[in-house]
Amino acid sequence: MDGLDDDTPPPGPGGRLPGQFVRFVTVGVASTVAYILLYLLLRDFLPAQAANAISLLVTAVANTGVNRRLTFGIRGRAHAARHQVRGLIAFGLGLALTSGALGALHAATPRPSRAAEVAVLILANLVATVVRFGLYRSWVFRSGRAGSSARHAAPRGRAAGRTTSPTQPGPAGPIRIGAHR
Repeated sequence: MDGLDDDTPPPGPGGRLPGQFVRFVTVGVASTVAYILLYLLLRDFLPAQAANAISLLVTAVANTGVNRRLTFGIRGRAHAARHQVRGLIAFGLGLALTSGALGALHAATPRPSRAAEVAVLILANLVATVVRFGLYRSWVFRSGRAGSSARHAAPRGRAAGRTTSPTQPGPAGPIRIGAHR
């Protein structure tokens, strides 16, 4: 027994690593498909770098929101703006990787095919995804206090098996509203 009861979420933001990774990959595959489709649509009208930046920005904002809820289990609006800002910083790293890869491809081949561009973008996006997962897990969705997050606040009141008022002591001592354990 690891000391966790049925009401206590597993350690880490949003759960244990294997489950998070599976959910992250699922969201990532859907995001990558959307990114590539949007890139191909925009590429008919825009240069490669502009199509890449717009496609990546649109899908990164959506990806951060979906990963926040599904992968890391964070619900509600608490810290949503901070998570999006940190997600945009992670987006910047992804943009640097994909833009650098496109730049290298265009330097090596003056007129690469769309298939070559897409292949390079998928490979660069894969590297960016590994970096982004590490950032999401260790920084983007980490709360201000080490080891805590909005999702992992201890259950209160009846959810915690207590029937006392917020100021009366319960079985585990007084309940402090807004305090983290």
